[in-house]
Amino acid sequence: MTTDLTGRAAHRAEITARAEADMAAMGVDAAFIERLVETFYGNIRRHADLGPVFEGRLAGRWPEHMVKMKAFWSSVAFKTGAYGGKPVMAHHGVNGITEGLFLQWLQLFSDTLTQIDASAQAHGWFMASAERIAKSLVLSLFYNPAQDDPRLQGAS
Repeated sequence: MTTDLTGRAAHRAEITARAEADMAAMGVDAAFIERLVETFYGNIRRHADLGPVFEGRLAGRWPEHMVKMKAFWSSVAFKTGAYGGKPVMAHHGVNGITEGLFLQWLQLFSDTLTQIDASAQAHGWFMASAERIAKSLVLSLFYNPAQDDPRLQGAS
């Protein structure tokens, strides 16, 4: 069993080291994550549609949210496992959240990556990650399997 645990720890260390090297090659480090999160959420707060939804959920709790989002994106980029939250549950019951807002969120995320001068590789990597995250949240929050029932197709 000790050998198993040692092997897992070594494998995890390899994954983290590889992720750090991959991110470094794209110009991504801890300061990049800090700048990305700070700039993105500053843009969110000023956004006509996204701002009120986020403010309604996070009023008085922005500093804690920023710490959580930095840990989240650091964990995603560097594969550290540092984030232990439950994103789907955190987004359930948010007043004003709609499926369409996720497209605006993605566009603003892309614009933010451009704004902070992310390399083309970093831009592509972070957008691919953000798109997977958005898709997962949209499916979790808005998907209704009954709408895929073939008996309902064309019934309207």
